Amino acid sequence: MLNNQANSLALAILEEANTAFVIVNAELTLIYANPASEILLSQSRQRLSQQNLQQLASHYHFNPTYIENIFTHKNAFTESETTLFIDSHPVLVAISATYLNFENKDYVIIEMHCIEQQRKISQFHYQEHQQKAAKDLVRGLAHEIKNPLGGLRGAAQLLESELPDPELKEFTQIIIEQADRLTTLVNRLLGPQTPGQRGEHNLHSVLEKVRKLVNMDLPENIRIKIDYDPSIPDFEMQPDQLQQALLNIVQNAIQALNTLPDRKSKIILKTRTAHQVIINGVLQRLTAEIKIIDNGPGIPEHLKSTLFYPMVTGRSDGTGLGLSIAQELIKQHRGRIECHSREGYTEFVIYLPLTI
Repeated sequence: MLNNQANSLALAILEEANTAFVIVNAELTLIYANPASEILLSQSRQRLSQQNLQQLASHYHFNPTYIENIFTHKNAFTESETTLFIDSHPVLVAISATYLNFENKDYVIIEMHCIEQQRKISQFHYQEHQQKAAKDLVRGLAHEIKNPLGGLRGAAQLLESELPDPELKEFTQIIIEQADRLTTLVNRLLGPQTPGQRGEHNLHSVLEKVRKLVNMDLPENIRIKIDYDPSIPDFEMQPDQLQQALLNIVQNAIQALNTLPDRKSKIILKTRTAHQVIINGVLQRLTAEIKIIDNGPGIPEHLKSTLFYPMVTGRSDGTGLGLSIAQELIKQHRGRIECHSREGYTEFVIYLPLTI
C-alpha cells in the first residue's frame, strides 16, 4: 500500500512540476512527458509519445548518443547549456539524464529546464554595468573638455575685437565655429540628464510624429509600414524625449538600409502589449511593447555586445551616440530596450511599463 501511495505521490509531483520531465524506455521510445514538457517542447504528450528518441533528436536538433549511452553504462549525464530548436527557434536549456531500473526494466529520466530567461537577465546586468562604466568615462571626459572650450571661444571673441585688420577676423571665426561644433558634440556626449515634464500621452501619436519626420526625407527604395495595437492606453511619458529615442532608432535603420539601395526595403513600426516583463529586476505585469523592424543587412557580430555604448558605430561618418542616447531616454521612462539581429532582419524591442 505504501509503495502504491509513493508511486502516486511521485507521479503527482512530476505532473505539477515546473521543470520538464520525459521518460524513455530501453527501446528508446518516449513513454511519459509531464505538462511542463508540453509547454517547453511545444507539443502535446500524445504527439510526443508517438516518437522515438531518434525522431525527437531530429525534430529538436540534439545529439541522442549521450542518452543511448546511459542505458549501456547505467550512469547519469548533465549538460548545463545546450540548444534545442523549438518551432525553428533556438532555446537554451539545461538537460540532465539519469538511469533508472524499475521493476527490472531500464529507463532514462530526462529533466529539462529552460535557462533562456536567466541567461538574458545575466547578460543584461553585465552589459548594463559595462555600459554605465563606459558612459561615466565619456561624460567625465566631456565635462573636462567643455570648460576649456568655453575659454577658447571667449578668447577668440576678445582677440577678434582687438584685430585691426578685418580680414584676419576670418581666422577667429573659424576658431569660434569649431569651438561651437565641439561644444555641440560634447553636449550630445553628456546626453539627457533629466526626464523632463511628464504627462499622460498616446504612444501612437508619438510614433506617428516620428513617421512623418522621417517620411520627409525618406529614400525611394524604403517604405515604412505600421502595425499598431489601438488598445494600448495613454500612459505617463515625456513625449518629446520618447520621440527622440524612437527617431534615433528609426534613423539608424534607414542608414543601414541605405547600404542596400538597389533593393526594396521596409521598416515596420509595431506595437503590442506584453505581460510579465522584467525591467531592471522588477516584474512588470503589463507593458507597452514597441518593435522597430527592418530587413537590412543586420548588425555586425563584433558590434552586438557594445551596440548601446557611446562612440560605438559601424559607419565611418557616424558618431555612435544615437543608440546610446535612445537607451538613456528609455531608461528614464523606466523602460528597457533590446536588439535581435541577423542578416536580413533587425528588431529593436522597447518595453515601457503601463499603469493598471
